[in-house]
Parts: sequence; C-alpha cells; structure tokens
Amino acid sequence: MASGNNMQERKKSTVAVVKCISYNRGEVEEAVAKAIELLGGFEVIFRAGDAPGEITARSKLVLKPNLLGRAAPDKAVTTHPEVFRAVGKALQTAGYNNLTYGDSPGNPMHSVERTAEGCGIKEVAEELGIPPGDFEKGRRVDFPEGRAAKNFILCNEIADIVERGEGGVINICKMKTHQLERITGAVKNSYGCIQGINKAAFHAVFETPEHFARMLADLNRLVRPRLHIMDGIVAMEGNGPGSGDPKHMDVILASTDPVALDTVFCHLIHLDAEYVPTNKAAADAGLGFASDENIRVVLGNMPMRKDGDTIHLDDMANRYGDENFNVQRAGGYRGKFRIMRLVGKFVRKKPIVLENKCVGCGVCEEACPVEGKAIKLKPIITKIMGESSKGAGAARGLMQTEGVPVNRVAMYNYRKCIRCYCCQEVCPRKAISVKKSLLAKIIDRRWKM
Repeated sequence: MASGNNMQERKKSTVAVVKCISYNRGEVEEAVAKAIELLGGFEVIFRAGDAPGEITARSKLVLKPNLLGRAAPDKAVTTHPEVFRAVGKALQTAGYNNLTYGDSPGNPMHSVERTAEGCGIKEVAEELGIPPGDFEKGRRVDFPEGRAAKNFILCNEIADIVERGEGGVINICKMKTHQLERITGAVKNSYGCIQGINKAAFHAVFETPEHFARMLADLNRLVRPRLHIMDGIVAMEGNGPGSGDPKHMDVILASTDPVALDTVFCHLIHLDAEYVPTNKAAADAGLGFASDENIRVVLGNMPMRKDGDTIHLDDMANRYGDENFNVQRAGGYRGKFRIMRLVGKFVRKKPIVLENKCVGCGVCEEACPVEGKAIKLKPIITKIMGESSKGAGAARGLMQTEGVPVNRVAMYNYRKCIRCYCCQEVCPRKAISVKKSLLAKIIDRRWKM
C-alpha cells in the first residue's frame, strides 16, 4: 500500500517554467527541450493522464498552435513560429515523425492555410516536413457524458484522433488576455478544434462566461490533449486576444495538466485564478488541479537556480511575475450583493467601435453569431460645414481612416449583443475595444469585486 506522502505526491500536477528571453532559434529550442526534460521526457509525458490510447513512434500527433488570425509573429496574436518549430523538432528528434498541424482560425473569411501562412507557421511546417491536417472540414462527434455540450462539430483531423482513440493532440498555446474569459491559455486554446463557423454558433448557445467555460471543459474532456506548451516569451496584455499589446514575460510553460498550467499563468500575472471561468469549470470537471497545494512548479534556465528546482506559486509570482500586467483583475458581480443583481446591466462591459480605426471591412459582422447580427456596417453621414451651396447641412460622404477612404462603419445594436466579443477577436484593424461604464469603474475601485 502506498504511503500518505506518495499518495499526496500523486495528487500533484507538474508545471515546468523555463526562462527564455527571445525568439532566437537556439534559445527557444533549448527552452522547449528543457521544459520537456523537466516533465520527464516524452515517454513519461505520454504515459501521464487518462487519455485513451498508447502513444508510440508510429502514432499520429497533431500540433495545435493558436492561429487566431493572420498576424505577424511580433504582434503576439498567435503562437510564434519558432516555438512551433522547437516543439516539432523536439518530437522528430525523439522519433515521433507522424505529425500534422492545424487550427480553426477565428476569422471565418480566411482559410486555415492562408492564416498559417500569414503567421509564419506554414513556412516552418514545410521546412520540418509537417503536412497540414484537415481543419477546413468537420463532422459531428457525440459526447453523451458532457455536462454542458453533448456533441461538437470537430475539425476532421481532431475527430479522427478522438474517434479512433489513437494518437493525440499537442496543444501549443499562447499567453494572452481574453475579454470573455479574462485569459486564453491551455484550456481555451482547444476551442480551435471546433470547425469554422461552428465556433461562432457556440457563442450564441453558451452566452455567459461561466456557461461557455463549462462547454470548453467538455471539449477538453473529449479531445484530451497529451501535452500543453505555452508560448509566454512575448505575451499579450490589454485588449486581447487579438488587439492587445505585446508584453515580455520571458517564459515557456509546459504541463500535461491544462488547469495547472493556466493557474501558473495566472500567478505570473498576479491574477486570482479563481476569477477565471475556464479554470473553475475545468477543475470541477476533473481535467486538472487549480489549487496551489496540488501544483508542483519546476524551474529551468532561471538565474541563481538549478534546473529542476521547485518553487511555491506565490514565491514564483513575486520573483518572476509581473503585477503590472494589464488584465481584468476585479472579481465578478454575479451574486455578490443583491444590489449588483439590480444594477447588473449598468456595470457590464460592452464592445465599442473605434471609428477612427474602422475601415468597414465587414469581418466583425461576418463573425457575429447572433441571428440578425448585433453589429452591422452602416453608411457614414458626415457634416459638411461652410459650403455656400448647402450651408451647414448633412450629406453622405467619405471619412478618412488612417489614410483609407471609408464610406461604411461598424455599429452595434446592444439590445442584441450577447457580449461574446467574437467581433473584437477577429477585427484586423484593432478597431474594436471594450468599455466599462463609470459605475463599473467606481465599483471596481471601491470593492475590487
């Protein structure tokens, strides 16, 4: 019979935190290799967890980066191609050569191939000889044991893995903020396993952050990625996941436990992990651990530290984290006080269009999952002052947006808007931001709820 100490040790999930200060190819490869080593190597990693099927050298492994949209690597919107390269190369070096890659982008108007090309991933994959998987088409996969969702339309490449019970998914996520779930990390990145426009449809069904998070927990229970590696060398803060600002965090994170990895991410940015809906939902669903006592952090490449040294999460946050990272830190309002239920609609965030940036491309309208669309392009009405023939009147005309002539601009119908922020995620011009009411700002400052 195992001792109490051994039982307690078995109840811990290990997260490797490895320092990496640039995307220099050699440094990234060293950091990823170190993270894998700290987890025990691929043979140990692929035996961990309760995902079905044995992983052998012949098993198909699908590399699943974050390919939210076409964006240069230095914008921190997507998984950096050098991190993708390092993971692919590490697998190939270890003898795992049956690899494919892909993701379902957030922008429904861009193909997977075009998005991967715009992010620099396609070129690296071709250099490594890793072909793209089928992420364009999908099919329904039932999940009767789901708590929030009983079926998903999965991309064919993912559906093959799930239905055959062979091979696995390697989740290569990006460290970013997210307007609906506060952060997007290991748990949220699996959303790209859902095919195309069906992702937007799920936003319409699972409207609240909590309900959406429970659906994501079901999705992760179904797909069961075998390894999670987070690109946190340059993260995204602020108006994430597509329009925020790059922020150096100088780390690579890795774990077989997506909840534990996201919890470590939260500590590094001094965010209470209990405020992250995906953390709570995934932990409640048995996907991993969110409590400090169940997470073992091991360090690599850290100054004045030996590789493999362990550290408490709070100590890690104080030594290597950033308390000024721009993320929504205030707690939720739901159920806190009775008055909050009465004034809830006055303290909710809402997306807004920055008209000086909007070019009327229509991507936001296309992405909106609401029937009848909560955001639409409208003709611009400009005021022409001082014209002798018309005086000070209104006329249809062109507006200059960053030097681009524009005659339509996106506008919201807030009665229809469900605050899913799909529009904000996919906007290619960073023309959609998120606004808090004055009352919400006062409440946040006064009670930090």
